[in-house]
Formats: sequence, structure tokens, C-alpha cells
Amino acid sequence: MTEKKNAAEAIQNALKVRARAKSKKPNFVRPESWRYDKFSLSWRRPRGLDNKVRRKIKGWPPGPSTGYKGPLITRGLHPSGYEDVLVHNLAELAKIDPVTQVARIAHTVGKKKRVQIIAEARKLDLRIVNVKEVKEPAKEEAEGEELKETKEKPAVKKKAPAKKEKKKEKKPKKPEKKTKKEVKKQ
Repeated sequence: MTEKKNAAEAIQNALKVRARAKSKKPNFVRPESWRYDKFSLSWRRPRGLDNKVRRKIKGWPPGPSTGYKGPLITRGLHPSGYEDVLVHNLAELAKIDPVTQVARIAHTVGKKKRVQIIAEARKLDLRIVNVKEVKEPAKEEAEGEELKETKEKPAVKKKAPAKKEKKKEKKPKKPEKKTKKEVKKQ
């Protein structure tokens, strides 16, 4: 048990170190992107022979390097400090260790199976990272019964309010300019 506590403390300390390292890491932008509009800000590795960023010349912005890495034990962890496990079905959910892992439901999972996975995770006391608050099944059943009752009663359609048309203000017409010929005739 003490080994797990020590491991948990080590991970928490490493997460703090990772957060500190990340706060000091600059935003890497593509060299010369500040000069030319045709270059996007997204990072591109400089490959030119004389490129100042590649050569790490003083006064030029830094480029990505291994010195910006975080601690080894925190790489790949969720910001909460748990290992992220992708779940597609209930069988994969059962394999998760609630002490060190959290579940992430795959985006390909449909609503029906997603509700089942969430319900099972609550029973097993597991955390799910990407879950939105979904109505509980008991509430859904109650709403389903209410819908059946409303379907039995004839529904009265309400007319939508008519859209008010904006009154277009007419600009006063400018007096027409008389041509030279008209002026001579008068």
C-alpha cells in the first residue's frame, strides 16, 4: 500500500513539474511568419542552410527541442494524473483499474451503448473523462410516459406570430441637375 502512495506522490510531483515546464515553454511559430502573410503561424521545421532559427542564433525565436520535455512518468497522462484508456464496449470498461486509470469513450460509440457504458461506470465507481451530463434512465422513462399521455390528447397547434416587416425609409430624392441645353432654353 505504501508503494502505491509513494507512486501517487511521485506522479503528483511530476505533474507539478510538467505544469511548470509547460508554462515556461514558448509558443513555437514558423520562422518569418511575422514577416510574410503567406506563412501561417503553425510550426514548420527550418531546413535552410543559413536559417537563423535552425542555427539557434541569439535574438531569433527558439525552436522545439528535447529540453522542453516533461518528466518521463507523466508523459501520456491525462492532466488529472490518471492514465487515459480508450473504451469501446462494456468488456473494455471492466478491465480498467479505478486507482490509476480513467476511461475515455471512443467517438465511434453510439448513444445507446454510451448510456450503457456510463451506467456501468457509475456502478464500478470509474471516472469517465469525456462524458456530458446525461439524464438518468429513470427520468427518461418518466418523460417517455408523459409523452405517451400527451400523444393521446389532441394537440392544438398554435400559430406562429407573424414576422414584422421592417419599414424601409425612403430617402428624399435629390433634385435633378439640369443639363446645359435645358439651362440655355430657359
